[in-house]
Amino acid sequence: MPTIDVKDFSNKKVGSVDLPEEIFAYPYKEHLIHEAVRNYLAGLRQGTHKTKTRSEVSGSGKKPFRQKGTGRARQGGNRPPIHRHGGTVFGPQPRDYSYKMNAKEKKNALKSALSRKIRDGQFVLVNEFAIAEPKTKALVERFGVIGIDGKALLVDSLENVNLALASRNHPKMHLVDAKNVNVYDVVNARYIVLSQAALERLTEVLEK
Repeated sequence: MPTIDVKDFSNKKVGSVDLPEEIFAYPYKEHLIHEAVRNYLAGLRQGTHKTKTRSEVSGSGKKPFRQKGTGRARQGGNRPPIHRHGGTVFGPQPRDYSYKMNAKEKKNALKSALSRKIRDGQFVLVNEFAIAEPKTKALVERFGVIGIDGKALLVDSLENVNLALASRNHPKMHLVDAKNVNVYDVVNARYIVLSQAALERLTEVLEK
């Protein structure tokens, strides 16, 4: 059973927590993580791309000249794709890129990603995210003390208003609720920083 130290913002050890082995010691499965990330990104795509076909572009459908006797190639209008300002053939049309992925696979992919962060020493547990005022500079300084020097995923309740305000304008910080942690956010960050309360909620979600 993996054990992790609990720190405060002075980088002092204030306790330790035993983590469930079936969640935080899950084997690393790169293919599963890749599929979960691909599924997440596909769901973010708007799919609003659109080109006009010959029936949608402006222009007359009238036959420009008679079929025979002119010496010119026959034409049926001025909107076919071979004409300037004509319609597009097989152009992109609005579509939904999202697709379903097995819920159990998603959960196992998250377990795998979190377990990898623990093995790499990039899983940081603090006793609480208690911030007196919503100042980004103060939050960065506190993270520097506990050794966070890169992109960080903060996991806590979104009701922690001061933390949300202090982190929202920093390009290397992303705050999520413990119940909404996803694989993409985990692999996209160098460090995962959780409060003890958030770890308990995250464990409850993954145990279901």
